[in-house]
Amino acid sequence: MAILELNRVSKSYGSGTASGDVLKDISLVIEDGEFVAIVGFSGSGKTTLMSLMAGLIRADSGLVRFRGEVITEPGPERGLVFQSYALMPWLTVEQNIALAVDATMLKASRAERAERTRHYIQLVGLSHATDRRPAELSGGMRQRVAVARALAMRPEILLLDEPLSALDALTRSKLQDEIEAIRATERKTIVLVTNDVDEALLLADRIIPLRPGPNATLGTEFRVTMPRPRDRAALNHDPEYRRLRSGITQYLMDAAEDRRSATDDALNAPKIVPVRLGAARKKSQRSAPPASENRYVEFYEVAKVYPTPKGPLTVVDHFDLKMAKGEFISLIGHSGCGKSTVLSMVAGLAGITRGGIVLDGKEVSDAGPDRAVVFQSPSLLPWLTAAENVAIGVDRVYPHATRRERADIVTYYLSRVGLADALHKKAADLSNGMRQRVGIARAFALSPKLLLLDEPFGMLDALTRWELQEVLMEVWTRTQVTAICVTHDVDEAILLADRVVMMTNGPNARIGNIMQVDLPRPRSRKALLDHPKYYDYREGLLTFLKDHESGGKPHAKPAEPAAEAAA
Repeated sequence: MAILELNRVSKSYGSGTASGDVLKDISLVIEDGEFVAIVGFSGSGKTTLMSLMAGLIRADSGLVRFRGEVITEPGPERGLVFQSYALMPWLTVEQNIALAVDATMLKASRAERAERTRHYIQLVGLSHATDRRPAELSGGMRQRVAVARALAMRPEILLLDEPLSALDALTRSKLQDEIEAIRATERKTIVLVTNDVDEALLLADRIIPLRPGPNATLGTEFRVTMPRPRDRAALNHDPEYRRLRSGITQYLMDAAEDRRSATDDALNAPKIVPVRLGAARKKSQRSAPPASENRYVEFYEVAKVYPTPKGPLTVVDHFDLKMAKGEFISLIGHSGCGKSTVLSMVAGLAGITRGGIVLDGKEVSDAGPDRAVVFQSPSLLPWLTAAENVAIGVDRVYPHATRRERADIVTYYLSRVGLADALHKKAADLSNGMRQRVGIARAFALSPKLLLLDEPFGMLDALTRWELQEVLMEVWTRTQVTAICVTHDVDEAILLADRVVMMTNGPNARIGNIMQVDLPRPRSRKALLDHPKYYDYREGLLTFLKDHESGGKPHAKPAEPAAEAAA
């Protein structure tokens, strides 16, 4: 029996020439007790679609019905959880949830309302935090409060609008398990908007892509028949999971082609050698060995210790690694394992407590343009255009080039990342994905000896990440710059790297294992999913991360072909 129906629903914002067409002729039937996942790109209209279902906005044409009745306003039978928590900061966990209970149990006694509040606090695992306020909670705990508040209204359908996208991978996986437990316990009908294909496959009965707008439409649906509950490790071996994952991924990538900016393949990189401004740096007290192709970057027993009120805290200890020139390393591990600390030390942005780092025969002692860093947030100057933001670095490392030659360098790299049509747009007017493209172009334009990427796509939706990973691989293939990428994304680590370095949990984090990725280049996501070794590599990384979920440091190494013990 249908619980929610959309019949040829369309929605636009604005009017006249300022009108923006978001959704066009959306038709969808959701059955009672079903779990439906809607996947799509940021800006494709997913939140607009959820707002229509919740009754927060009205359609321009078409009808939205709940159990046959046209939806005209919000109602307690439809519980909605957004990506942002929207909690009352001055109220405790218990008081935030009690707001929803009091609003929907007007005739119940105080004891009955208190019992329902306690029930849902316990259901989401927050019994130990009932008296805490939102400022005292982690992001994952705040999102649990938001879920509990929605459930406490006893809705017939739960609408989840990317509720986990802002969380780290480990917290996200724990909340995915809680959503599955809630589905099984409460027998709720659930609609989940997500940009994570694996999340959809783990939780949903049906997955429906939303093709990019304007005039976004629903695409071909995918039925998920794998038995519940679904175990992540077991799914990796399931042929149906692999088939669906490959099919949905390819469908979304094909849809993305329609909106991707074309680049000019006729462009050639300018033949100009940068001036190494750090070459005149004062000599280090540590003697660095001569550079060689196979020891281009060397970490010698590197450690980082921070002083704390309780005494010294060793974040990273005995980090020892050698990189060949042109090699791409992915650095992976759980939050707090020191990945970004290692990157900051090699970038010269954080001091080294013990040991040393050598790049091309010279010890790293401070920051310099021979190392380009792309952060999670690209930190552009908002009043400058995309071209002007890139030109700041280009002017510094190519002072001997003509103005025209420097402009050609800027144009070349911005075109390579798909921004040929946005050269003169101010950074403030660019989307998050476009800003990150500028950050990548700026880094490559410096022609660095070492490219450092600190979760460069971590703030972007999964589908935009795919696009930028392909962009990064395309530009890297042309430059062959030596690179280190910090990531928590298993698929990203495998796609980018020649080797994946796995770090144990902190404190005293160090290299746990090193995986050699023997996949042909150039790489693409489609080729990755079709390669017979891919799921073996994936299992090796997932096993390592699972073994370290609880903070332990097991000595077991991932199964072949993944593992090569760290030196």
